[in-house]
Amino acid sequence: MSAVLHTTPPVEAVAGHRLSLRRFARNRLAVAGLVVVVLFLLFCFVGPFLHSTDQTHTNLTQVNLAPSGAHLLGTDAVGHDELGRLMFGGKVSLLVGLAAGILATVIGTLWGAVAGYAGGWIDAVMMRVVDAGIAIPALFILLVVSAITTPDTLGLIVILGLVSWLVPSRLVRAETLTLKSRDYVLTLRAIGGTHGRAITRHILPNSVSTIVVAATFQVADAILLVAYVSYLGLGVQPPSTDWGGMLSAGLTAAYSGRWWLIVPPGLAIILVVCAFNAIGDGLRDAFDVRGRG
Repeated sequence: MSAVLHTTPPVEAVAGHRLSLRRFARNRLAVAGLVVVVLFLLFCFVGPFLHSTDQTHTNLTQVNLAPSGAHLLGTDAVGHDELGRLMFGGKVSLLVGLAAGILATVIGTLWGAVAGYAGGWIDAVMMRVVDAGIAIPALFILLVVSAITTPDTLGLIVILGLVSWLVPSRLVRAETLTLKSRDYVLTLRAIGGTHGRAITRHILPNSVSTIVVAATFQVADAILLVAYVSYLGLGVQPPSTDWGGMLSAGLTAAYSGRWWLIVPPGLAIILVVCAFNAIGDGLRDAFDVRGRG
């Protein structure tokens, strides 16, 4: 009896996950988004080993060169190879986006699970905190903090994670309110199981679909927020950069016909954000039991 109660219904869970994977694989847009994300990860993290460039020191003899065989995407205003800069900036954008999205999802998941499971006044107080936080735009908070201090990559991850956990917490809370009344949770509590065991062994594992979908959208939002802040000059500082910083640096040059300074980072942001959103939509549809046949 106790061995059965320590796990969530295994056969149904495994079958459900397999069905969800098949449904996701049939979603061509979601699969295309996954391919785009993987290609960009390889481009940014493996590409610098194949296309080594100096992104720290300036080279005033190679300033604002148009795309050519020597520099496939040209050079910027201080002589940096733009293709290497795109890899260098993309590494920061993707690293911050992924880490901040995961951090926000972890915080929101724990907060929402505790609030939904506890219920009563604890739930009311915790969710009023969430409502108050949602009322303040995350971009505004990020701009204020960035104006007070100059964040590095780790600082951006922490700041983004601390301002982006609110929406995941509401999603997980709603899921927890449903799951805590299930028979296996009630039985565990009846035989003396702790609240922590109920949350970690039953609530959270059965909320994995909601958590994964929320994390995917959080990564896309984090990448956009980093681009916003860096575009305004409040992101990571030189010699580091990200795609938003490259957009800001290349904006004035674009009016002079140097399109290669703004088009590549702009397209990279659009493609990656759309890809993560497509993956999130595909996962949401795949986990939606109402659409399963």
